Amino acid sequence: MPDSFEQLAALIRARFADLSPQFQTGAAFLLDHPDEVAVSSMRKVAERARVQPASLVRLSQLLGFPGWNELRDLFVARVRTRPEPLSSRARSLVAGSTKDGLAREMLLAQQHNLEASAAQNTHSMVEAARLLRRAKHVHVAGFRSCYAVAFGLVYGYRFFRPSVSLLGGEAGTLEMQLLGIERDSATIVVSFAPYSVEAVRVAEAALAKGGRLIAITDSAVSPIALHAHKALIFTHESPSFFPSLVAATALAESLVAHLLALEGSGGIAQLEQAERSLNARGAYVP
Repeated sequence: MPDSFEQLAALIRARFADLSPQFQTGAAFLLDHPDEVAVSSMRKVAERARVQPASLVRLSQLLGFPGWNELRDLFVARVRTRPEPLSSRARSLVAGSTKDGLAREMLLAQQHNLEASAAQNTHSMVEAARLLRRAKHVHVAGFRSCYAVAFGLVYGYRFFRPSVSLLGGEAGTLEMQLLGIERDSATIVVSFAPYSVEAVRVAEAALAKGGRLIAITDSAVSPIALHAHKALIFTHESPSFFPSLVAATALAESLVAHLLALEGSGGIAQLEQAERSLNARGAYVP
């Protein structure tokens, strides 16, 4: 029986593909809406998850718990929301009567996302950094809005590690770029629901090659996290029409910081060399 939410999430990810569709629906809700699970009755959770209450009991027992109450005891303060169509969110935003307070609502939502994401990834962040440091080469991928997160991660990481590259798929070259993934490499993929087809393709290619996969995503059972070796989960609540990527960016920046800390003096030497080169080449305004 899992002793923590993290262990429960890992167990669900490992067994998710073998669960029945009803159990998959319930398990996904548990990991995507942990705050609601912690404070709601089983009947309310079942209603929100669109499953039968009895299914939650059987799912709990399948995961090694005596019953629902014992499973719910593991849940701590975390928040997740399922995405809705951007057009629906946009209509709600335009029709809302709180436009004067929108800026403050945005800042509060981003602050909440940062706090919730930080609480979920304390141990996973360190473990992900150690995994990446052992890899011969690190590939990073993020598409559409997640491209900025992936690009920022690569830009910072490359200051002290030359063997890191961005899988951008420019001009339809993604399949060619995937050929560079090898067994002793690691791949970071950034995506949130609705998940990019390209992101899933990169994740599948990394696993097929026998490499390590790290997912930066919004759900422990997202297509890129389900079989990942490590998953860093971010929340993206926003009063705007588009989900917030502030927490995803923060996770990427934190990961780079942890990687530099692990590199120690060698990383600092690489960083100093990169800085000298940029300054010598006139990269910055004097």
